[in-house]
Amino acid sequence: MFSRLLLIAILVLPAVGCANFGFYTQAVKGEFQLYSRTRPIEDVVADAQTDAELKDRLRRVLEIREFASRELALPDNDSYRVYADLERPFALWNVFATSELSLKPTQWCFLFIGCVTYRGYFVRADATAFADELRSAGDDVYVGGVPVYSTLGWFDDPMLNTFVNRPLPEVAGLVFHELAHHKLFIKGDTTFNESFAVTVELEGVRRWLQGDSAAGEFAGYQNQVKRRDNFIALMLKYRDRLDAIYRSDVAEIDKRAAKQRILGELRTEYQQVRAGWNGYTGYDKWFAQDLNNAHFVSVGTYYQLVPAFQALLARERGDLPAFYRTAKEIGQLPEKERMAALNRLLPSTASAVN
Repeated sequence: MFSRLLLIAILVLPAVGCANFGFYTQAVKGEFQLYSRTRPIEDVVADAQTDAELKDRLRRVLEIREFASRELALPDNDSYRVYADLERPFALWNVFATSELSLKPTQWCFLFIGCVTYRGYFVRADATAFADELRSAGDDVYVGGVPVYSTLGWFDDPMLNTFVNRPLPEVAGLVFHELAHHKLFIKGDTTFNESFAVTVELEGVRRWLQGDSAAGEFAGYQNQVKRRDNFIALMLKYRDRLDAIYRSDVAEIDKRAAKQRILGELRTEYQQVRAGWNGYTGYDKWFAQDLNNAHFVSVGTYYQLVPAFQALLARERGDLPAFYRTAKEIGQLPEKERMAALNRLLPSTASAVN
């Protein structure tokens, strides 16, 4: 593992321009630090110094990991069979950005993975400093902590302290989501990749929780999914309203006023939606932020194409290997044809994706 990391550092760092050198340097350094902390989960469980609760949780993680390959046809590699304690709350911090009056995300292009709509940092201060640069140029910016880290199969991705103690259905979902990236990743199309992985995540957790012994967990997870669906629908509804304003011919001063009015109405409607959640306050911190266009980008990136992929899975009668094959075929199409194919899968009541 470390020999491969060293080889990548030797090949990549001299090849990048001055503007990106610092970014790639922190990325290589962050990966070295992360992987230097990894141990096989079996060794962690066998270690007498390991906390009993962590041992029990890691045993469950191994069960989830076996389920992923056995029942979901996800890659059978060593990812999530190793563990690392990073001694921090997130694996990395992603920076999202747009211009002030647009919902088109800023893209950054990197070696190996192509162009993506976020830029990730292993140190929060580095992410904040980059975000401040973008803000000073007039952009809308959002910095979000990410609990899980994936190398898309280049290395054995570890189970991390940043998410191992979350509710088990959520842990399972994160494992299924990241392994889905190992299964299929289309270079340069963040929304395709994340929406595909979310679809696998949701279907995987549903199947994992089907047993009678997990009925209580299944009910709790269903409530969580319903709340998340409410949140996403709300964000996408107001994203569409903002997009209509930005695309209109009204003066910029009027667009700015409309933007603030719409964001205020979003917060008001959130309180109405929240009233039906029986006291759940999990999204309060999100709406307490100074919301801007970049927040909508971070949501749209993950969920915009999920209905299309779910329709594809239904068309394949739940056959995951067939679903993966067809998704790969669609992903290999040129971008415009790819989007047209996904839009054809959408229910007639759904909005086409541009």
